[in-house]
Amino acid sequence: MSQLQQRYLELFDYADGKLYWRENRGSQKCKGKVAGTLCNNGYIRVRVREFGGAVSVHRVIYCMQHGYMPDFIDHINGNKDDNRIENLRPATKTENNQNCKMRSNNTTGHKNVHWYKRNKKWGVLLNVEKKKKFIGMFEDLELAQLVAMEARNKYHGVYANHGVTK
Repeated sequence: MSQLQQRYLELFDYADGKLYWRENRGSQKCKGKVAGTLCNNGYIRVRVREFGGAVSVHRVIYCMQHGYMPDFIDHINGNKDDNRIENLRPATKTENNQNCKMRSNNTTGHKNVHWYKRNKKWGVLLNVEKKKKFIGMFEDLELAQLVAMEARNKYHGVYANHGVTK
């Protein structure tokens, strides 16, 4: 058991994706009360003085259950505040990025599908092993969307996310 895991187990109880304080640590941190605050970025963070600041709750939970802290932890369903242990898995930065929802500035409504004005066709482009991979061009938007989904499944595997929270 790592020292970090041991300290987390001393401070918190875990149940159903939430942390609960095991002891009173001030007026806001009462024994049995849910630990953590929802931040603007969608993650729940908990402040622990001896660790020098706030830590994401999903990282604490993962460490408590598995005994180590990977560099990245992926929320399988894409929901940043769903911290149930079965929804958390270790990932590389690339894998974590592959399992993200569609960007808010997307203009086509489909992940990895782009309109190429010069060709007057829909193109499918995605990142594979840190490089852009051009999949093809299509006259039909729906076909381009289906090809993009198949390409994500092929190249991203279990980390493929088709644009929305699962």
